[in-house]
Amino acid sequence: MQQFQTIGIAGKPDEPGVTETIGRLIPHLHATGRAVLLDAQTVPEAVGHGCDRLLPERLAERIELLIAVGGDGTLLGAARNVAGAEVPILGVNRGRLGFLVDVSPDDFDAIDKVLDGDYTADDRMLLAAELRDTRGQVLDHGIALNDVVLHKWHTARMIEFETWIDGQLCNHYRSDGLIVCTPTGSTAYAMSGGGPIIHPDVAAMALVPICPHTLSNRPLVINAGSEIEIRIPPQQMAQIRVSCDSQKNLEPVAGARVRIRRHTAPIHLVHPPGYQYYDLLRAKLRWGDGQPV
Repeated sequence: MQQFQTIGIAGKPDEPGVTETIGRLIPHLHATGRAVLLDAQTVPEAVGHGCDRLLPERLAERIELLIAVGGDGTLLGAARNVAGAEVPILGVNRGRLGFLVDVSPDDFDAIDKVLDGDYTADDRMLLAAELRDTRGQVLDHGIALNDVVLHKWHTARMIEFETWIDGQLCNHYRSDGLIVCTPTGSTAYAMSGGGPIIHPDVAAMALVPICPHTLSNRPLVINAGSEIEIRIPPQQMAQIRVSCDSQKNLEPVAGARVRIRRHTAPIHLVHPPGYQYYDLLRAKLRWGDGQPV
């Protein structure tokens, strides 16, 4: 296993708990002989004096490991910033549920073990979303670790659209929207919409309709190698938006189609030794309240 010497830190701006944790983490890393670089966009200037601050795209070029301090949303943003850079991410939880950020903010021993090469590696697929016009030109694009969501905008009425998979018509929806998720995102918004939980090792995507008018429109799991195209009637364009991980927004225009497929590069997560996915599900979803049979 790789040992990590040059560490990047990303956080959530203006969160007191995040600032406090980063303020303790930096001197701890320095004491172990590590170099520390900070994400200039997310780490408050009040901490990390003497550490170089870099924009996310430059930070990914200089570091061997990125530590994301915050909630799952913090890690989602960090993942997009290092996509394609082969930089693994370790999540320190200062949020709420914490499916992705699984290290306690007080457990520096677990962080040290990861830095010394004692960790579980975990690759997660990304989605790439594009808006294309009728000539196939890309108008806008985004990537997502959890999900790409087509949703209604400025209206209480349902929206209508079609889904095509690998060039074949799949369904015509009347609903509040559609969630296209990765296995990672299957325990996020898609789960609240009735979608299945998909193990991260399964090469799949799920299409989960949001409040469909026809109750037989059920979630659909497809191969991760498929390409999804969403076709939107022109009169619906003003009532629709597309979001990537609820952080990057794409605004469809007349004639545009949304294309979603697996991104060419995965995200590399690392976890402390002893990490097990099913333990995480039991803890976060309170399956059996932790009581053995």
